[in-house]
Amino acid sequence: MKRWNVSWMSTLALVMACGVPAGEDVSAPDAPLATQESALCVGVTFDSLEVEGVSSFAGELAGAGSWVVGNGANAVYLEYFLDGADHGFDERVGEQGEWFFSEAAAGLGCGVHSFVVKASPMIIDSNGNRAKCGITREVLRNFVQFCPSVSPGVYHTLEVKSGGSLWAWGNNPSGQLGNGQRTQRNAPTRVRGLNQVVSASAGAEHSVAVTEDGSVWTWGSNAYGQLGDGTNTLRAVPVQVPGMSDVVAVAAAGSRTVALKADGTVWTWGINSSGELGDGTTTHSLLPIQVPNLSGVTNIAAGLWHTLAVKKDGSAWSWGNNAYGQLGDGTTLNRLRPVLVAGLTGVRALSGGVVHTVALKWDGTAWGWGYNSAGQLGNGTTTNSSIPVQVAALTQAVEIDAGGYHTLARRQDGTLYAWGDNFYGALGTGNTTSSSVPVQVPLSGVRWFGAGYYYSVAERKKVNMAQVHTLFAWGHNTNGELGDGTTTQRTSPTAVVVSGIVKTAGGSAHSVALGAGGAVWTWGYNAYGQLGNGTTTQVVTPTQLPGMSGVIDVAAGVNHTVALSADGTVAAWGYNAYGQLGNGTTANQLTPQSVPELDGVTAISAGSTHTVALKADGTVWAWGSNLYGQLGDGTFTHRSSPVQVPSLENVVSIAAGHFHTVAVKGDGTLWVWGYGPQGQLGLGTTTNQSVPVQVSGLGHAVAIAAGGYHTVALLANGQVWTWGYNSSGQLGDATIIQRYSPVLVPGLTNVIALAAGGYTTAVLKRDGTVWAFGYNPNGQLGDGTTTSRSSPTATLMNSVVDLSSGVNHMMGLRKDAWVRACGYNSAGQLGDGTTTQRPTPVQVTNLPGDGSIVAPGGGGVGMGIR
Repeated sequence: MKRWNVSWMSTLALVMACGVPAGEDVSAPDAPLATQESALCVGVTFDSLEVEGVSSFAGELAGAGSWVVGNGANAVYLEYFLDGADHGFDERVGEQGEWFFSEAAAGLGCGVHSFVVKASPMIIDSNGNRAKCGITREVLRNFVQFCPSVSPGVYHTLEVKSGGSLWAWGNNPSGQLGNGQRTQRNAPTRVRGLNQVVSASAGAEHSVAVTEDGSVWTWGSNAYGQLGDGTNTLRAVPVQVPGMSDVVAVAAAGSRTVALKADGTVWTWGINSSGELGDGTTTHSLLPIQVPNLSGVTNIAAGLWHTLAVKKDGSAWSWGNNAYGQLGDGTTLNRLRPVLVAGLTGVRALSGGVVHTVALKWDGTAWGWGYNSAGQLGNGTTTNSSIPVQVAALTQAVEIDAGGYHTLARRQDGTLYAWGDNFYGALGTGNTTSSSVPVQVPLSGVRWFGAGYYYSVAERKKVNMAQVHTLFAWGHNTNGELGDGTTTQRTSPTAVVVSGIVKTAGGSAHSVALGAGGAVWTWGYNAYGQLGNGTTTQVVTPTQLPGMSGVIDVAAGVNHTVALSADGTVAAWGYNAYGQLGNGTTANQLTPQSVPELDGVTAISAGSTHTVALKADGTVWAWGSNLYGQLGDGTFTHRSSPVQVPSLENVVSIAAGHFHTVAVKGDGTLWVWGYGPQGQLGLGTTTNQSVPVQVSGLGHAVAIAAGGYHTVALLANGQVWTWGYNSSGQLGDATIIQRYSPVLVPGLTNVIALAAGGYTTAVLKRDGTVWAFGYNPNGQLGDGTTTSRSSPTATLMNSVVDLSSGVNHMMGLRKDAWVRACGYNSAGQLGDGTTTQRPTPVQVTNLPGDGSIVAPGGGGVGMGIR
């Protein structure tokens, strides 16, 4: 169900044209050699024709390559074709040399384009007479015109932004959001460890992306090898697919992945139960395999169990499951190798749904075949068809995408049309009535879009600078796949959350906020420089740190702060008596300082006086205080530089408590080390551990949080378990009894995120409500009281999409882009401009809202364009 142009990459560096422009005749007028021509060409050879690069950049389309002819040939005749259309000719003199092509790229649409060079050897005699010999060579090179894009999957969505960052939201049980976690997100979160992304595709429970260098990255479920890394290991952050380069398009569907290279070859991996890999077998593959006997491909697409390709000649090809005729070959027989779609020519793009296929032709018409129970073929009937049928009354279409059981198409004028199943409102018409013919979606100026399983997403043009929301979604939303901060089904387009802040973190008495663009704000206690502003002066409202950009995650220790950049490097500042800043010293730092020789990091966590980092390769690194073995290196020696936690691999998430550390592996096992006297290790003892030890008797963990002296885990079955210190009820088991082994928190369901404070626990539910329990004399539970709670209690926070806890305060980011805070405020850590304790959440001031609203000091709200 992948859109034809949702996958592209930034191609080779621009080759600026030189020499004679294509199409300009530099020879004398034609003087045919008549009967002598064939004799002159006898024995000539065409030894090679190569394309070294093609790219579109700064409004210029350029290409370059070389040729070699021989045995009497002394020139070459070249013809250039873009997407099958003639774009001029050229003649070059010599037995070998270079050719160049250049023209304005104005009007070149988004996505993959094909550039073909056809050439024939020539003989030019001393009088300038020319003979073009009958030997022809042809070379294809696919290239990409980059644009931002969206890719809806089954229940999660990916968005590539203009700067090359990748964001995700929705269902996440297998880590398919790529944020290092395995819990649902109702609003966009950034994919870790990837920069310069040019295209992405969302499958069932895995994701794939292409970066501008042509490499391929995958993450999420890997049960059938759909990540292509040679294993069946789940990955919660992107891993590079080995051996894949020069890729221009990718498609993820079900449990497999498809890739198109610049040379027109197609590669597949993952599940193959219906022959969807196209290699003539039904054997699954853990590594990419080339589809044999398939070349000259210019576009690819993937349905749930079938795969599709368009060739440079405009023909359509398909293979895999064909139970409903979705292969379009006039049969319902599965095909293990590519077969030609019957009677369809001039094809521009294909897209596959669960069991139906749609095609867009260069003439602007759309066609469909396969399953049609809800009218997803768009021909006015609900009759299945094993051959292509034309979509009714749709012309001038320029883009098409098949969802699960519905279809979307965009016309040249920016209008969007939908047809097929509408049970969940995927057609966006304000009702749930299905349609067997195209109906217009009430959204104008659409630039790009995507059809998911039961939902749709579209980006519209910004009509004025004050307009904030341009990305809209509608349809099924149980898993937060619409990204609107809720789990409410929508039958009309609703705005995806746009927030100036994407995450918060709390220390002992200071707070940190991360901006969507990578900027950082800090406020509160600052005696050790933990605010990073070059002073030790306390600040009661957020201030932006100068010079900080490109940050994708923040963490706050008791009195130090840590930031992770998009390039995988880490910076830290504040208190450093134990080396917790990782810079090789124990001197406090008032401004951010890089952690040397540490890269490839995808997640960070900060304890009281130690820091932990997770790398993309699944290894864990730690530094700082090691008094209780919290660094996990088998010693009790403090470290001022990162050391690897030995014998711990395939880790997908980490959390640091005051003096203990927790990690979850890809297999769901939970590992602990460090301080144990309060039972926070969950091992049934009070013994400190200097190396990781597995917590037994616990199910498959998908999320963790570490409080001061207690630990919290969310399991795949939705249960929340806690253990450790419980003097204030922070374990939520209706007692204040310390627990040395995990206990179930009764009555908690639909939890998607955890946060643990010094002596408190909070959980975020699917519906955006927050429930909390534990210590509350300062109002840190946010329920309007100062009464401690030993059972989960509803707070006054709602519409929350991200949650964090400091030692004695809590913060929640709402879907309206505002941050609210409650609890202890002696140093201004609540950011409301006061030092007044707040048992009822208050708005944090001086943070960017949704881009149109700015909260000034004093708590008022002012309107302004940012």
